[in-house]
Amino acid sequence: MEMADTILVTGGAGYIGSHTVRMLAAQQRKIVVLDNLVYGHREAIVDDSVELVVGSIGDKQLLRELFARHSFSAVIHFAAFAYVGESVTDPLKYYRNNTAEPLALLEVMQEFACKSFVFSSTCATYGVPEQMPITESMRQAPINPYGRSKLMLEWILADCDHAWGLRSVCLRYFNASGCSSDGLIGEDHNPETHLIPRVLMALTGEAGPVEIFGTDYPTPDGTCIRDYIHVVDLADAHAKALDYLSTGGASQRVNLGTGVGVSVKEIIAAIEKVTGQTVPVVLGNRRAGDPAALVADPSLAHQILGWKADHCDITETVRSAWMWMSGSKHGRYSA
Repeated sequence: MEMADTILVTGGAGYIGSHTVRMLAAQQRKIVVLDNLVYGHREAIVDDSVELVVGSIGDKQLLRELFARHSFSAVIHFAAFAYVGESVTDPLKYYRNNTAEPLALLEVMQEFACKSFVFSSTCATYGVPEQMPITESMRQAPINPYGRSKLMLEWILADCDHAWGLRSVCLRYFNASGCSSDGLIGEDHNPETHLIPRVLMALTGEAGPVEIFGTDYPTPDGTCIRDYIHVVDLADAHAKALDYLSTGGASQRVNLGTGVGVSVKEIIAAIEKVTGQTVPVVLGNRRAGDPAALVADPSLAHQILGWKADHCDITETVRSAWMWMSGSKHGRYSA
């Protein structure tokens, strides 16, 4: 990739977006972030070379102005709502934001002949998998509006490829986790639903005891198993996807995970080891739609993008999150 190329990053002030923007800026790439700051944080854009534009991906006039000014060579699209439970109770909010509004972005990309798109997708597009580990060839049957809203955009991207040559890499994340090693940027959702920060909040007093949803799953310790992928590894995958597209790579859909499952109880044990504290827990019933295990087969990402997860020690992932959560260095944006 020519380093003079400028990349548009939508949702770049969010959790995964900000880590990716920081990595790309460190690689001397020119970045413009478009974020409405509904869930993103202005303070998460820590590199002075990065331009932050506050606005909506559905604002075609703003998009046209940005594309005319910068002649973007590629777009990385993070901007989305991502609360599964909320998507069930307010599906139209998710279909509007995650599926409909990106149409304006794609229309402007077509107008300006920008034909490289890296999409922040999700393993939720698979729904309840029929086997483990999950490969990209498995049936996609999402069980909630969040997963469906993401899958619909994957379909739209495929149709745009056929119609006008838009090449895309859809990155299907598993459980994003961890924070930057220096504690400068991290995970700060409101409300917080991710397991690791939610458990840490129980230790800082910002939340009550942790409810374990189900202890009778057919897993070694009875609790759900997930594939926790470090946010820095996710950022690296986006950089590699950009480079893949810049050299003429065809559209691809790949899983991003470690290939290793970790149970809820194992996460809690790792947090207790890192913090030296006992996590207050409450044993609850299973949540509807929670599969017993979700673990990626990430081999296709390695084959196509030359990517693999380097941060696979869950204790170190937890340690990076605790550094952020405890504010031992720079503290959180909302602190």
